[in-house]
Amino acid sequence: MSDQLVFYTNPMSRGRIIRWMLEEVGQPYETVLMEFPALKAPDFLAINPMGKVPTIRHGDTVVTEAAAICAYLADAFPQANLAPPHGSRLRGDYYRWLFFAAGPLESAVTVKSLGFEVPADRHIMAGWGCMANVMDTLEKAVTGADYVAGDRFTAADLYLGAHLGWGLQMGSIEPRPAFAAYAERMAARPAAVRAREIDDALIKA
Repeated sequence: MSDQLVFYTNPMSRGRIIRWMLEEVGQPYETVLMEFPALKAPDFLAINPMGKVPTIRHGDTVVTEAAAICAYLADAFPQANLAPPHGSRLRGDYYRWLFFAAGPLESAVTVKSLGFEVPADRHIMAGWGCMANVMDTLEKAVTGADYVAGDRFTAADLYLGAHLGWGLQMGSIEPRPAFAAYAERMAARPAAVRAREIDDALIKA
């Protein structure tokens, strides 16, 4: 069985997160550029029935959803040191903040961007509660330490940093100093710079 890594993406999508992750992993990968109409073509729907990018194929394994792809790649290539070791209690913080960004943070930001507001008496029904609580919780997570899971960079920092960077750029996340400082540190990583250069060049082309 081939262990080839194939990356389905569009440079104007969440695929930018996975490009960064792949550059951090440091393993060879093939990029398949997807125009948005092609995402609903039968051959791609056979790979990802949601018709979405990013998607990766690693040998016979297909992984979708950006947070899941980050978690998978970190475990598939442990030599990249992008996750705390199995058995470490730091896996708790790692999973917590990786999926906080994929769940409460993205949900709260999406709802706000669409102009919706959850009534105060319905906060308990929403998985994220309310935007203010999400922002306050996030600020505590990125304040007082360089990383969110121990003393080194992990895929949780990558995913959280990508969301913060995008949200600050688009104005969907309020520009608190702690957010800007954290996002800037993450974006300065060499792999992040390489990934941006690759995707920006694809957009220009």
